[in-house]
Amino acid sequence: MIVIEETITGSPLRSMFREEESEEEPKLKYERLSNGVTEILQKDAASCMIVHDKFLALGTHYGKVYLLDVQGNITQKFDVSPVKINQISLDESGEHMGVCSEDGKVQVFGLYSGEEFHETFDCPIKIIAVHPHFVRSSCKQFVTGGKKLLLFERSWMNRWKSCVLHEGEGNIRSVKWRGHLIAWANNMGVKIFDITSKQRITNVPRDDVSLRPDMYPCSLCWKDNVTLIIGWGASVKICSVKERHASEMRDLPSRYVEIVSQFETEFYISGLAPLCDQLVVLSYVKEISEKTEREYCARPRLDIIQPLPETCEEISSDALTVRGFQENECRDYHLEYSEGESLFYIVSPRDVVVAKERDQDDHIDWLLEKKKYEEALMAAEISQRNIKRHKILDIGLAYINHLVERGEYDIAARKCQKILGKNAALWEYEVYKFKEIGQLKVSKPHLPFSDPHLTSLGPSDLPGFATLIREWPGDLYNNSVIVQAVRDHLKKDSQNKTLLKTLAELYTYDKNYGNALEIYLTLRHKDVFQLIHKHNLFSSIKDKIVLLMDFDSEIKKVVEELEDRPELQHVYLHKLFKRDHHKGQRYHEKQISLYAEYDRPNLLPFLRDSTHCPLEKALEICQQRNFVEETVYLLSRMGNSRSALKMIMEELHDVDKAIEFAKEQDDGELWEDLILYSIDKPPFITGLLNNIGTHVDPILLIHRIKEGMEIPNLRDSLVKILQDYNLQILLREGCKKILVADSLSLLKKMHRTQMKGVLVDEENICESCLSPILPSDAAKPFSVVVFHCRHMFHKECLPVPSMNSAAQFCNICSAKNRGPGSAILEMKK
Repeated sequence: MIVIEETITGSPLRSMFREEESEEEPKLKYERLSNGVTEILQKDAASCMIVHDKFLALGTHYGKVYLLDVQGNITQKFDVSPVKINQISLDESGEHMGVCSEDGKVQVFGLYSGEEFHETFDCPIKIIAVHPHFVRSSCKQFVTGGKKLLLFERSWMNRWKSCVLHEGEGNIRSVKWRGHLIAWANNMGVKIFDITSKQRITNVPRDDVSLRPDMYPCSLCWKDNVTLIIGWGASVKICSVKERHASEMRDLPSRYVEIVSQFETEFYISGLAPLCDQLVVLSYVKEISEKTEREYCARPRLDIIQPLPETCEEISSDALTVRGFQENECRDYHLEYSEGESLFYIVSPRDVVVAKERDQDDHIDWLLEKKKYEEALMAAEISQRNIKRHKILDIGLAYINHLVERGEYDIAARKCQKILGKNAALWEYEVYKFKEIGQLKVSKPHLPFSDPHLTSLGPSDLPGFATLIREWPGDLYNNSVIVQAVRDHLKKDSQNKTLLKTLAELYTYDKNYGNALEIYLTLRHKDVFQLIHKHNLFSSIKDKIVLLMDFDSEIKKVVEELEDRPELQHVYLHKLFKRDHHKGQRYHEKQISLYAEYDRPNLLPFLRDSTHCPLEKALEICQQRNFVEETVYLLSRMGNSRSALKMIMEELHDVDKAIEFAKEQDDGELWEDLILYSIDKPPFITGLLNNIGTHVDPILLIHRIKEGMEIPNLRDSLVKILQDYNLQILLREGCKKILVADSLSLLKKMHRTQMKGVLVDEENICESCLSPILPSDAAKPFSVVVFHCRHMFHKECLPVPSMNSAAQFCNICSAKNRGPGSAILEMKK
């Protein structure tokens, strides 16, 4: 027997099974019906219930009927009576409901239509049953039972008429209508009535007449249209309705009943329900206390039994911990069921528990709980289309973990082949786990070397994969296949640093140092210099030197590593300078010599762009190597412009460069030196005449030219001077016209602005006395002064103008320069 206990008091039932006697798997699982039902039963008590495939109907002791969904949520409420609801009945369509109560009220009504029957009898009505096909117009029938069983039918004029089907044997306490047969129970036994032939076809007497029928009521259940199951006291009878042969008819009904099975149970029956060819029995249990030797109400039991002709076989038995079971009687329990889904509802005054058949997922749960992993895996494989909550892979992984925990490493490794298949990510995880526990040799014979699909790795697997590549011996896997797989993965995620580092390690193991070096340089990895020295890769980094610039924090180390290769050192520092003029500033002095030795064309640009190289050192090196252009630049930068100009004229003999240098320096003394040097050199004079016009007065040069000196292209030079002069005159006149036009436009704009009116209303105040600018009495004369700065004053609040200046100024703005606000607008009335 299995006891069902509630794990969390007051919450929806999540049942736990405590095995007391056997290791047998339970047949049913249980769940407390909660939500709206919990709210109802906190204030009221359940008296009856009916189950339909679409909804549930619950009656209470306070005369309420609630419609519920299968989760127990309230969808509709009916206030039928102030007293207990005795029974609820539904037709097969679920569209019509019949309700009877302890005060004699009977109601039959449509849930979705307006038709209704309402009657109040002078005695309590214990039972009601509507025709299963009540929705049809030809089947508008129902029966009620109190002291007698009444059949109500609607006539062709929509009037209800009644007839007595049975009376005189005590109260009718149970009724079930199936097809054309009505079964009911009174104090004497069970009767079956054929509604088509209007004949009672049997009477099944009750066995134990010592039991009070009101305390131990009869339970009726139709298994199908011709099989009735009767439970009363501790007795169960299975009755089959059969057709009588024509030769046996005479004055007998056309049908008769045969009892095909009859047996006794251990406890009193509170409810019955069919389950395939078995029975579900709800039993009321009384036990004797060992301490007081008195009877007490124990937990009710829900048994599954296999009926036999004269006995039964118990399949399973569960003791249910329902709320308030200690105070309940046999009549307080009801068992209702849903035929379509094999759901069984155990109804008690304070609780409703749902029992359902355990499915394959529940079977696997039980096997896993009992650590029967191999059986669970086999069950999942057989029923993989039917299981919903479990996955074969998850069960298999749990099985492997179980074997590892028990130390059965060889079996666990063998199971990996079947369970993991070709899932590379899981193989890597499991093998890494074997490595951690020192059992890598055990797993090695079972590894899928022939088909390592690295492309199945996801981002979460990459750190573990990188660890495996770093720690596993290289002969454990096919290096070339793994390299190709990593490269394929990088096509989808080219910036993944973990994969790039792993690929570099694979290249290093494969002695492909060039590709490994490039990846390390790209990643700015600290091991790059170790790799260069270990494998003498200096020749390989010449075309990759630019990648070394990314080692911002390693500049000193890079320069030191390249000290023996100054040409590479220069390439690295040059690329670094091009990227950022300030990163390698401490090496700018060193770069002067490197540029002079290996890259003179870039020396002058370096001197121009660098703000950190020592000029004296640079000048010394350039003078030693006779670098004229660089020396000229350094002399001018150091402030010795005259020496620089002299060097241009004497060393380079380039008048255009001399003139350009004089223009850059914009120094009158330099122009004077240039003129003095050029005065006896006709080509220099021509160059000066062509370029001097916009910087120095050409007359100064022309007056110094000796008479009779032949100057090339003198005429063209003079014409250009005159053209430049005319152009300057035109530019000045144009600028003057623009200036005058702009001044006039702005003056007109200012005049228009100052001529505009200014709004003065009640919200404005005098800036001197801070009272409203307009008087409260508009009939009185007043004077207001408004300045262009929009400050307003009463005229009497302004100071009297001085004798020296009659103009008035805004007191507030007078501290500032007197601009547009100095003028005033005066308003008088």
